[in-house]
Amino acid sequence: MDQRLFINLSPGNTYLDKLTGKTKVRLFFAFIILLIATWDMRIIFPTLLVSVFGLYSLKSKLKSVRAITVFVILTNLFNLFLIWVINPDYGATICGGSTVLFQITSFYVVTGETIWYFLVRFCKMMATFVAAMTFIQCITPSELAAGLYANKIPYKVCMIVSIAFRYIPDIMRDFTNIKISMQARGMELDSKRTTLWQRLKQNVLILVPLIITSFDRVGNIANAMDLRGFGKNKTRTYYSEHEDGKGDGQMKILYTALYLFIIVVIVLRIVKPGEFLVWYPFQN
Repeated sequence: MDQRLFINLSPGNTYLDKLTGKTKVRLFFAFIILLIATWDMRIIFPTLLVSVFGLYSLKSKLKSVRAITVFVILTNLFNLFLIWVINPDYGATICGGSTVLFQITSFYVVTGETIWYFLVRFCKMMATFVAAMTFIQCITPSELAAGLYANKIPYKVCMIVSIAFRYIPDIMRDFTNIKISMQARGMELDSKRTTLWQRLKQNVLILVPLIITSFDRVGNIANAMDLRGFGKNKTRTYYSEHEDGKGDGQMKILYTALYLFIIVVIVLRIVKPGEFLVWYPFQN
């Protein structure tokens, strides 16, 4: 799975894997739109928990996302730290107050509002990331194309997305093979024996030509699809899309409720924009 860059080419056997592509796409869009529409921790934190539970249910695939999860957590924490360095009292403009918890210097202070905003922002980013990882882990490129097409996306666009997802593992596999071959010929990429800059330069020298040559493959695929009459008809079918099962009926209730709730949240933000920026439970 690691060699495929956690992109599945065949469906699994878990509850989420057995859902149709249409259900997976609609459920994913519902979670993402909900997270975009709100900064309320009462909504974000339950969404994060549900996303974590969904990812955990794909037990056999957890190892493939462990490294990128750690990277995303560290990146988000570093980003929040930089925001605090530039504006230590950033939460005052968001939550409408400034409660100093402790003071480092006359400029650098730690306030309850800033900590709360950082917590909300971190949970929001992590919920989005975990929902995306869950979606990627439980869907195949063919199911993704079928799911997008079921949601009225033109099938030519769906095919482009499907091919792109299929080529990512191929590019990474070729990159790994070339890297191993170059190391066998004497190119040093060991982190203990060479600098970070040298490793980055060598990796770029491998990856850039590989990406350029991939365009030749895309051209060959496009020619083959033209010869087979792709795009002549207005509609098409997908062999990977199956009939709705019991799980699809259950998830339909969930994502329908989520879309209705999203409409309510958006309407409330339009009617009372100032009250729904960031919910702060300790506000006076």
